[in-house]
Amino acid sequence: MNTSKIDRWKSLLKRRMVVPVLAVAMAASFGTYELLKPAGADAATAAPPAAPLDDNTVGALLNLDRAMETLAAHVTPAVVNVTVTAHSKAVPLGGQDQDELQQFFGPFGNPFGQRMPRQPQFEHGLGSGIVISPDGYIVTNNHVVKDATDIRVTLNDRRVLPAKLIGADPMTDLAVIKVNGSNMAGLPWGDSTALRAGQTVLAFGNPFGFRFTVTRGIVSALNRANPYSDDPRKPGGFIQTDAAINPGNSGGALVDARGQVIGINTFLISSTGSFSGMGFAIPAEIARPTVQTLIKYGKVEHAYIGVGINDLTPENARFFHMDQTIGAVISQVEPNSPGAKAGLKVGDVITGVNGHQVSDAGHLQVMISQERPGSKVNLEVMRDGKTMTIPVTVDAAHGRDSDSNGDATREHGRARWGIGLQNVTPEMREQLQVPSEVHGVVITDVQPGSPADNAGLARGDVIVEVNRHKVENAADVKRELDNTAPGQDTLVLVWSNGGSSFRVLRPTAE
Repeated sequence: MNTSKIDRWKSLLKRRMVVPVLAVAMAASFGTYELLKPAGADAATAAPPAAPLDDNTVGALLNLDRAMETLAAHVTPAVVNVTVTAHSKAVPLGGQDQDELQQFFGPFGNPFGQRMPRQPQFEHGLGSGIVISPDGYIVTNNHVVKDATDIRVTLNDRRVLPAKLIGADPMTDLAVIKVNGSNMAGLPWGDSTALRAGQTVLAFGNPFGFRFTVTRGIVSALNRANPYSDDPRKPGGFIQTDAAINPGNSGGALVDARGQVIGINTFLISSTGSFSGMGFAIPAEIARPTVQTLIKYGKVEHAYIGVGINDLTPENARFFHMDQTIGAVISQVEPNSPGAKAGLKVGDVITGVNGHQVSDAGHLQVMISQERPGSKVNLEVMRDGKTMTIPVTVDAAHGRDSDSNGDATREHGRARWGIGLQNVTPEMREQLQVPSEVHGVVITDVQPGSPADNAGLARGDVIVEVNRHKVENAADVKRELDNTAPGQDTLVLVWSNGGSSFRVLRPTAE
């Protein structure tokens, strides 16, 4: 290869290497510029931040916020946190059940001769409540305080006060408790019958233990049936709301824009057990008279007429000669019930009660349950296309289940010791597996929050002695309890689940 060609290749190679070197040099120059350029060089060209909207533009929203703040500040002092210690399912001594004990002792059985006595177990829970009077009456849910041995109330100012149960009503899931107080902030009742879907409501309570929480929503629907009812006689009529209701909100207030209680928060529907936009409250229409009765008598006697009812629908209305789907159609009549005695029949459509129109089956349940047992109601009935009025004397919803012996010793309209008694019958002895050598009286009912409840007594327990005196029948127990001086404790010997134990009944403070 000659010298001239070699020189040309070297020259070409040098020119090709210049491009990447220049590129690197340019990149380095730009990097140096970015590092060395004056701070804020881009700020002069950046757009300035948007100014906040003026009050005139968003005045309606600001006014709404201020109204909600005022409403929350008005209601919150009357909302309380309710914590309870309650009986849980009793387990035998040592925490083993009878099957486990049998396996442990083997085929020869319990060497101690009898089934080991069960020991009372306790669990803790929380809910909410609403102060409704200056002297400390508080509304909450029955399921919040059910089986409670101790109830504590935390006020908005963080004071913690002991509370006693005044009365409870499982049928409506309402209860009234009381703390010693004066000049307490309370809330007025509102008119739930005037509610309309879409109306603004606020829910107050203590969800998951986060005390004094407020959420906002609307009335989603009215007159909802109870989807979890274990008793067809339980009234529905619930208010449905999308205001957030979670565990711990039970017993809290659902209020309208005026701060009036139009519902008592009670349950939610959710696949997870937490808020899903479907909360339910007991309407004031049901809650207010129930609470007033609980305060006055300590219990509520709901009326019933002894019929099964269904809603009228567009599909079935024509079969009952009805042009509108208003009323409740009777699907069953219980023998010897008030309805049967009055002549009600399957297929009758009840359209009114004492001149007030019945919208559906749930509405009828609410209307009848609010009547006093023994009172007479006039039912407007459509039968085979003909209108008639049928008078019915309503009975107590649980009247057929009550026992003749009643509660032992009553005081101020409530059971003093909180127990219902019945003599032991051969059938009961067999059912409860009471040994032949055990003589006494069976407990048929225990009032929540009563001395008997606090002592761990339960239905099916057999009282053998009272104050060291043997008892053979309910009259003996009543006599011994009557002989206990006011304010004094009572000692009872109780047979329960194969073993006997002494329990002390301590009277509740008045």
